[in-house]
Amino acid sequence: MTQSAQEYPGERLGLPRDGDGSIARPGRRVAALFLDYGAAYLISGFFGWDPLAILTIFAIIQIVFIPTLQGSPGHRLFGMRLQRVGGGWVGLGRPLLRTLLLVVVIPAVIWDADQRGLHDKAAGTVLVRT
Repeated sequence: MTQSAQEYPGERLGLPRDGDGSIARPGRRVAALFLDYGAAYLISGFFGWDPLAILTIFAIIQIVFIPTLQGSPGHRLFGMRLQRVGGGWVGLGRPLLRTLLLVVVIPAVIWDADQRGLHDKAAGTVLVRT
């Protein structure tokens, strides 16, 4: 099946059209990103709101919570979880690679037909609804 022939995001990955396990839509993803970044911003206030501290804290939030809770606090609050493309636990290395690319920003704003950013494609992960 070619990408253009797919009827909905995630179909070629074997994911359902909607409901639990379907591709997390952009609105939820952006809201979760703002929540996680906002938390990093508030915590960085203890360090004088240094931009490098904000990014470092944001990265730590992602790297710590993704393998332990299957998503960042923002992901979980907005009803999403991160999993490997074939399903299952993401492990420890995937969240690290995904976060490093997410901090660079550009991979996160380039999406494929399945609404996966380059950071997810490189890490072999997919953000799905819970």
